[in-house]
Amino acid sequence: MTHVARPAPALTRLGAAVRAVRDSRRLTAMLGDQLAMGLSGLCLVHCLATSIFFASVASVGVAFDNHLFHVIGLIVAIGFALVTLVAGVLSHGYMMPFAVGSFGLGMMAGALSRPHDGSEVVATMVGVAVVALGHDLNRRARH
Repeated sequence: MTHVARPAPALTRLGAAVRAVRDSRRLTAMLGDQLAMGLSGLCLVHCLATSIFFASVASVGVAFDNHLFHVIGLIVAIGFALVTLVAGVLSHGYMMPFAVGSFGLGMMAGALSRPHDGSEVVATMVGVAVVALGHDLNRRARH
């Protein structure tokens, strides 16, 4: 008599699907943290380079000093933080990386309201470094 394979019970298939999604989400979130830290580094380079550039060529400063560029950068940073830091909390259960990253985003948002006298660059750079620290804490908590 030939035996026909019975389909796996629904709960077994669901458990396998949940494990596959959980494992892939961990990898995706870790890559997201690394990408977010890389973008934080690019933001720091941008802040330093434009400050040096504007100091050396003051007449061109007005053309590159577009507030919308910085608002869009903050929106991108918030998007990455929501995806990676929230996924980290759901994955490992620690709130500290999320809290540190959120504090850094708040510093970056506050820097947008500062006068353009150089203090906004310092405030942004400190905020970006704190956000990068939050992503690093998130990455370390996954191990």
